[in-house]
Amino acid sequence: MKLSRMGAVVSAAVLATSLAACGSSEKTVDKKAGAGDSAGALIGVTMPTRSSERWISDGDNLKKQLEALGYQVDLQYAEDKIPTQTQQLDNQITKGAKLLIIASIDGTTLTSQLENAKANKIPVIAYDRLIRKSPNVDFYATFDNFKVGVQQATSLLTGLKVLKADGSAGDAKGPFNIELFAGSPDDNNATFFFNGAMSVLKPKIDDGTLVVKSKQTDFKTVAILRWKAQVAQDRMENLLTSTYRSGAKVDGVLSPYDGLSIGILSALKSNGYGTSAKPYPIVTGQDAEQASVKSILLDEQYSTIYKDTRELAKTTVEMADAVLKGQTPKTNNTTDYDNGVKVVPSMLLDSVIVDKSNYKKELVDSGYYTEAQLK
Repeated sequence: MKLSRMGAVVSAAVLATSLAACGSSEKTVDKKAGAGDSAGALIGVTMPTRSSERWISDGDNLKKQLEALGYQVDLQYAEDKIPTQTQQLDNQITKGAKLLIIASIDGTTLTSQLENAKANKIPVIAYDRLIRKSPNVDFYATFDNFKVGVQQATSLLTGLKVLKADGSAGDAKGPFNIELFAGSPDDNNATFFFNGAMSVLKPKIDDGTLVVKSKQTDFKTVAILRWKAQVAQDRMENLLTSTYRSGAKVDGVLSPYDGLSIGILSALKSNGYGTSAKPYPIVTGQDAEQASVKSILLDEQYSTIYKDTRELAKTTVEMADAVLKGQTPKTNNTTDYDNGVKVVPSMLLDSVIVDKSNYKKELVDSGYYTEAQLK
C-alpha cells in the first residue's frame, strides 16, 4: 500500500467536495464486458459472514437496490471461510454472472477466481475491503479508512478529556493507561484503521500523555484475526491479568470494531469494571451496530464510527450499473489504494463519530435506526 499519511489527510479534508464533483478518468474496464446487453444481467455478490450485523445490512441493501434496477442477484455469505468464498465465486462465474461484487475475507486468496473472471470478461468491484495482489480488480467502493482510524483515536482522546469536542486541547493531562486493538491482519482495511489511529495517538504516547502499559503497540501483536469478539475478549482478559493485576486501572481502549468492543467490555466487566467505583474505560468502536449503540446509551462503550452502509451500497450499485452499460463509473481517489499490483480506482465515502450526545441526530433522525430498535 502506497498510502502517504499526508495524502490520506488531504483526501479526508477534501472528501465532501470530491464526492459531489469528481469522476475518474481511468479507463480500466473492458467496454465490451456487459455493454449493450446488461438488462436483467446476473450480478454475483459475495459477503464475508452473517455473524456481523453490518454485513447482513450490506448484502440486503445491495440486493434490493440492484434488483430495483432490473438485475438478477446471487447473494452469498461465506461465514468467514475462505474455501467457501472461492467456491461461491467459481459458481457465480459458471452461472454466467456479468459482474462480481466482492467483500473478501482475505483479499490475497482469490487470484484464480479473478483470473477466471478476467478471462470471461467479468468486471470486479471490491466492496469495502480491497482485494490485494491481483491486477484483475476494476474498482473499489469503501469509506475513507485512514480517516476512520483518525476518528477513532480522536474520540478516544475526547472521552479522556485530553481533547474537547471541537478538537482543541482539553483540561486532562494524563498520564492515562490505554491498550490498543487492531482488526484482522488479512483485511486490508485493518492497517488503514490502525495507521490512522496511530497518527493521532503516537504523539500523545511519545509525550507521556498516554501510556500503553502492556507495551504492545505494533500491529501484528494487537491484531485480532477475523475480527472475532471472543479473541478480543481473551486478549483483554490476558492483558488485565498480566499487566493490571497490581491495581493499575485501564483508562482507555482503542477498539476498531463494535464486535471487538463488546468482547473487550465483557472482559472488563468480569474484572470488576462497570461500577461507580470503577467505571468502564473509554472504549471506541466502528459500524454503529445496534448492540454497541445500546451499550453507548448505557454508558458502557463510549463511541462508534457510523458508516452509512446504505450509501456504500448505493455507490456500488451505481458503479455496477455504469460498468454494465459500458460507462466509466465515478471515483474520487486514484492514488492511495495500491493493492500490491495496481492502484485501484476508488470511491471513498465519509464517516461520523457517534457517541451519546449525537446518536439521535446521526442514527435515528437519518432513518438508520428507530428509537424502538435502540431501547
